[in-house]
Amino acid sequence: MNPFTEENLPDLKKAAGHKYSHGHALILSGGAGKTGAARLAARGALRIGAGLVTVGSPRSAMFENAANLTAVMLQQIDGAHGVSELLEDKRFNAVCLGPGMGRGADTQAIVLAVLKEKRATVLDADALTRFELKPGALFELLHENCVITPHGGEFAKLFPDLAEKLNAPAATGPAYSKVDAAREAAKRAGCTVLFKGPDTVIAAPDGRCSVNSAHYERSAPWLATAGSGDVLAGFIAGLMARGFAPMQAAETAAYLHVECALEFGPGLIAEDLPEQIPAVFRKLGL
Repeated sequence: MNPFTEENLPDLKKAAGHKYSHGHALILSGGAGKTGAARLAARGALRIGAGLVTVGSPRSAMFENAANLTAVMLQQIDGAHGVSELLEDKRFNAVCLGPGMGRGADTQAIVLAVLKEKRATVLDADALTRFELKPGALFELLHENCVITPHGGEFAKLFPDLAEKLNAPAATGPAYSKVDAAREAAKRAGCTVLFKGPDTVIAAPDGRCSVNSAHYERSAPWLATAGSGDVLAGFIAGLMARGFAPMQAAETAAYLHVECALEFGPGLIAEDLPEQIPAVFRKLGL
């Protein structure tokens, strides 16, 4: 799947304007010792073209984040109330949360607070697994401007019945496929689902679906490295900050994610992915 056509290629080109013309993404950080994932996502959002990116950090991690951020801004946020207060500023038009946040009670409260604001939202990692015991509580608040990005294990926690069907041996055809599972998940969740893997499936609640394959000449086994999914979440958030619709943002981010891995090649670590964006954009004529 190559999402770049004559219709949407101009969307990636930055038109004249100021930084707020290209959106302001908020990436929420975990506590002390768990901040790297948020910074990876933030770097991805900035490289993909968001005009501004801010890491929202709990007090315990402010020094740790400040020592490692330059172009990405930093704002102290403590708990769900702090998130709600910050999002009173409507210039924050996209939010990414989950990477490195932990699975404590605060994470669940923060997720619910963000979703109530109805911003473009990317939920990954701990923002998903925190709802393992009661996924319905998450589905009730997810909206059409959300993207959730589970890998296989996270998908099984949120959609255990769909994962069971997907993993069951096929006795008769046609077999229940990853496409079937992603489509059912998107309909149940009421938002775009990006079901990660070498055959990443992106599905919308209305049944639209695409597959981003990283096989054959696009095989990128180096993406199986810690933090690569955090960068992908940041790519999606950055594109949504720029005004991309959830499905388009997820498709485009998944494609660029693989292209960045191919651009770098063997030895890739997650920090390398955002730094390949300029070369990939140049190859695309952007």
